[in-house]
Amino acid sequence: MSNFTTDLVNRYCRKGILIDTNILLLWLVGSTNKARITQFKRTQNFEPRDYELLAYVFKKFQRILTTPNILTEVSNLINQLGEPERSRCFSIFARDIVKLDEIYTDSHAITATDKFSKFGLTDCGIVNVAKNNYLVLTDDLKLASYLQSLGIDTINFNNIRIYGWK
Repeated sequence: MSNFTTDLVNRYCRKGILIDTNILLLWLVGSTNKARITQFKRTQNFEPRDYELLAYVFKKFQRILTTPNILTEVSNLINQLGEPERSRCFSIFARDIVKLDEIYTDSHAITATDKFSKFGLTDCGIVNVAKNNYLVLTDDLKLASYLQSLGIDTINFNNIRIYGWK
């Protein structure tokens, strides 16, 4: 793990890490069936070892944060899974949602964000929640670049997949 990433983890380990949609989806699909990760259209860019890495990352933080918008996107994406994984994944989602701290921001406030027309409700919601508060974990390069341009500490999951975390 790079010194920069280590510093971020140490700085935010008590505050928490806000996880983006694809990261939460990877966690849930992997918790359901690791072999399905590479077969599901929405997680096929990941591998089972990425799920293991993500579980390791989560252990570093006292709080794992999300937003209602992220949860809604994840729920909609889970609906694209075939059975029986779809039902099992929803069961795991229902069981594990208590492990997440859900932070609500009024949609009216989110739509007032400077780049709403470019990034939309979910990503601008991440901006509103994370700014000056939390570290963000995403695999979305465009979002990561935007967050970093705003001074929001962000880790691109693809970077730690390549360079390692442990």
